[in-house]
Amino acid sequence: MNIALLSHDRKKELIVQFCIAYCGILSRHSLVATNITGRLIREATGLPITLYLTAAQGGTQQIGSRIAYNEIDLVLFFCDPDFEDGADSVNELSRLCDRYSVPFASNIATAEVLIQGLKRGDLGWRDIVNPKK
Repeated sequence: MNIALLSHDRKKELIVQFCIAYCGILSRHSLVATNITGRLIREATGLPITLYLTAAQGGTQQIGSRIAYNEIDLVLFFCDPDFEDGADSVNELSRLCDRYSVPFASNIATAEVLIQGLKRGDLGWRDIVNPKK
Protein backbone atom coordinates (compact mmCIF):
# COMPACT_ATOMS: atom_id res chain seq x y z
CA MET A 1 0.00 0.00 0.00
CA ASN A 2 1.03 3.58 -0.61
CA ILE A 3 0.81 5.66 2.56
CA ALA A 4 1.06 9.46 2.70
CA LEU A 5 2.42 11.07 5.88
CA LEU A 6 1.87 14.75 6.65
CA SER A 7 1.80 16.93 9.75
CA HIS A 8 1.50 20.49 10.88
CA ASP A 9 4.58 21.91 12.61
CA ARG A 10 3.31 21.41 16.16
CA LYS A 11 2.48 17.75 15.40
CA LYS A 12 5.78 16.75 13.76
CA GLU A 13 7.23 15.21 16.91
CA LEU A 14 4.00 13.24 17.42
CA ILE A 15 4.03 11.77 13.90
CA VAL A 16 7.71 10.89 14.29
CA GLN A 17 6.97 9.06 17.54
CA PHE A 18 4.00 7.34 15.89
CA CYS A 19 6.20 6.16 13.02
CA ILE A 20 8.86 4.91 15.44
CA ALA A 21 6.20 2.91 17.29
CA TYR A 22 4.79 1.43 14.07
CA CYS A 23 8.01 1.18 12.08
CA GLY A 24 7.54 -2.57 11.62
CA ILE A 25 4.14 -2.14 9.99
CA LEU A 26 5.11 0.92 7.94
CA SER A 27 8.25 -0.80 6.62
CA ARG A 28 6.06 -3.21 4.62
CA HIS A 29 4.53 -0.36 2.62
CA SER A 30 5.57 2.48 0.30
CA LEU A 31 5.71 5.80 2.11
CA VAL A 32 5.48 9.34 0.75
CA ALA A 33 5.57 12.58 2.71
CA THR A 34 5.95 16.30 2.49
CA ASN A 35 9.62 17.24 2.70
CA ILE A 36 10.20 18.28 6.29
CA THR A 37 7.90 15.68 7.85
CA GLY A 38 9.38 12.94 5.68
CA ARG A 39 12.98 13.88 6.48
CA LEU A 40 12.27 13.88 10.23
CA ILE A 41 10.59 10.46 10.02
CA ARG A 42 13.37 9.05 7.84
CA GLU A 43 16.07 10.29 10.21
CA ALA A 44 14.30 8.80 13.24
CA THR A 45 13.28 5.47 11.70
CA GLY A 46 15.49 4.78 8.70
CA LEU A 47 12.36 4.08 6.65
CA PRO A 48 12.60 4.81 2.92
CA ILE A 49 10.27 7.70 2.14
CA THR A 50 9.62 9.46 -1.15
CA LEU A 51 9.77 13.17 -0.39
CA TYR A 52 7.64 15.82 -2.02
CA LEU A 53 7.95 19.56 -1.70
CA THR A 54 7.30 21.24 1.64
CA ALA A 55 3.66 22.07 2.26
CA ALA A 56 4.40 25.76 1.70
CA GLN A 57 5.89 24.96 -1.72
CA GLY A 58 3.01 22.72 -2.86
CA GLY A 59 3.79 19.31 -1.35
CA THR A 60 0.25 18.91 -0.06
CA GLN A 61 -1.06 19.54 -3.58
CA GLN A 62 1.39 16.97 -4.96
CA ILE A 63 0.01 14.37 -2.58
CA GLY A 64 -3.52 15.50 -3.42
CA SER A 65 -2.89 14.84 -7.10
CA ARG A 66 -1.61 11.34 -6.28
CA ILE A 67 -4.84 10.72 -4.38
CA ALA A 68 -6.84 11.86 -7.41
CA TYR A 69 -4.86 9.47 -9.63
CA ASN A 70 -5.57 6.61 -7.20
CA GLU A 71 -1.91 6.28 -6.25
CA ILE A 72 -2.37 6.72 -2.48
CA ASP A 73 -4.13 4.12 -0.31
CA LEU A 74 -3.98 5.72 3.13
CA VAL A 75 -3.38 9.27 4.42
CA LEU A 76 -2.13 10.09 7.91
CA PHE A 77 -2.20 13.86 8.39
CA PHE A 78 -1.50 14.86 11.99
CA CYS A 79 -3.32 18.18 12.21
CA ASP A 80 -2.99 21.01 14.66
CA PRO A 81 -6.58 22.22 15.24
CA ASP A 82 -5.24 25.54 16.56
CA PHE A 83 -3.40 26.28 13.30
CA GLU A 84 -6.14 28.09 11.41
CA ASP A 85 -4.02 28.71 8.31
CA GLY A 86 -3.61 24.95 7.88
CA ALA A 87 -7.32 24.17 7.78
CA ASP A 88 -7.57 24.61 4.00
CA SER A 89 -4.97 21.93 3.25
CA VAL A 90 -6.58 19.50 5.70
CA ASN A 91 -10.02 20.12 4.24
CA GLU A 92 -8.78 19.69 0.67
CA LEU A 93 -7.03 16.38 1.38
CA SER A 94 -9.95 15.14 3.44
CA ARG A 95 -12.35 16.02 0.60
CA LEU A 96 -10.16 14.20 -1.95
CA CYS A 97 -9.96 11.16 0.31
CA ASP A 98 -13.75 11.17 0.64
CA ARG A 99 -14.16 11.49 -3.13
CA TYR A 100 -11.76 8.61 -3.91
CA SER A 101 -12.53 6.39 -0.87
CA VAL A 102 -9.08 6.69 0.67
CA PRO A 103 -8.89 6.16 4.45
CA PHE A 104 -7.86 9.41 6.17
CA ALA A 105 -6.70 10.10 9.73
CA SER A 106 -6.30 13.63 11.01
CA ASN A 107 -5.25 12.72 14.55
CA ILE A 108 -3.30 10.04 16.40
CA ALA A 109 -6.42 8.24 17.65
CA THR A 110 -7.75 7.61 14.15
CA ALA A 111 -4.26 6.86 12.85
CA GLU A 112 -3.90 4.18 15.52
CA VAL A 113 -7.15 2.52 14.41
CA LEU A 114 -6.13 2.62 10.74
CA ILE A 115 -2.61 1.30 11.35
CA GLN A 116 -4.00 -1.59 13.41
CA GLY A 117 -6.50 -2.28 10.64
CA LEU A 118 -3.65 -2.21 8.13
CA LYS A 119 -1.76 -4.74 10.25
CA ARG A 120 -4.81 -7.06 10.38
CA GLY A 121 -5.41 -6.77 6.64
CA ASP A 122 -8.65 -4.78 6.99
CA LEU A 123 -7.56 -2.43 4.22
CA GLY A 124 -6.97 -5.20 1.71
CA TRP A 125 -9.92 -3.93 -0.33
CA ARG A 126 -7.62 -1.09 -1.46
CA ASP A 127 -5.63 -3.69 -3.46
CA ILE A 128 -8.75 -4.27 -5.53
CA VAL A 129 -9.18 -0.54 -6.13
CA ASN A 130 -5.44 -0.02 -6.69
CA PRO A 131 -3.95 -3.33 -7.93
CA LYS A 132 -0.18 -3.73 -7.87
CA LYS A 133 1.33 -3.62 -11.32
